[in-house]
Amino acid sequence: MSTAVTPGNGRRSGRPGKGVRAGRPHASWALPAVLFFTFFAVVPMALAFYLSFTKWNGLGDPQPAGLANWKKLLDDDRLTQSLTVTVLLTVVSWAFQTVVSLLLGVWASGRQRNRAVLSAVFFVPFLLSSTAISLLFYALLDPNFGIIHKDTLGSTSGAFLAIVFVGGWQFIPFHTLIYQGGARQIPEVLYQAAAIDGAGRCRQFFSITLPQLRNTATTSGVLMIVGSLTYFETVLILTQGGPGTDTAILPYLMYEAGFKSYDFGYASAIASFLVVAATALSLLLVRLTGFGAMRSTREGM
Repeated sequence: MSTAVTPGNGRRSGRPGKGVRAGRPHASWALPAVLFFTFFAVVPMALAFYLSFTKWNGLGDPQPAGLANWKKLLDDDRLTQSLTVTVLLTVVSWAFQTVVSLLLGVWASGRQRNRAVLSAVFFVPFLLSSTAISLLFYALLDPNFGIIHKDTLGSTSGAFLAIVFVGGWQFIPFHTLIYQGGARQIPEVLYQAAAIDGAGRCRQFFSITLPQLRNTATTSGVLMIVGSLTYFETVLILTQGGPGTDTAILPYLMYEAGFKSYDFGYASAIASFLVVAATALSLLLVRLTGFGAMRSTREGM
């Protein structure tokens, strides 16, 4: 079929002519998102950073304190322990959630029987609040009335693994959905060619699925790491930083400084430190994985 040509200029009629909008996005479309991010993210972070240089108990006006709160933070013996627990919790949570959500996501992207129903059931925990989930598992882990007649939360390892499991139980469905979407974008022709070459499902998974999900894994990993660094409700309700201070992560240390000691200047310093640490860790992950280059995994298809 020949293509219609407009007289005089040789343009194809399929292109938008004069007076027809090309439909390209305008910068003003991002204005609501920019305003939302500014008022609910940038402004609170800037305020917390300002308060980190003041002495304030929540009443009256903040008084300038210079670098006193930051010096206190560096000299605080609890900082090293809290930082160690926070890093360990982040690493273990990332490993646990990545393995389970990756396998579930790849499985959910297929055409198995009842796949859609089971996928919907798996997603239910993510719809619940962290507080409700923590209260539920606190009751289930009660040594007297729970399903496990053992003081799980009374031991260091038990309390730590309980936090990891409860956090994973809530957020694995979300990351499963991310991996499911990524797995569905993998061209079927790659698997067909691999099957012709005699590759089994295990070989196809490691040679095709995992490499194609590299960028998806980076996105999910950044969200997991940032989420793990900001755990609070789960620790507050399940362990309250115990036994002793064995699960007192940085957000819980910030809570104690602000709402138990009423030292909001020091709490703001901890909050600012968390923001810097989470941002640096996310940028490092993106840098090491090459995600910033944004190379398409479907190049050549």
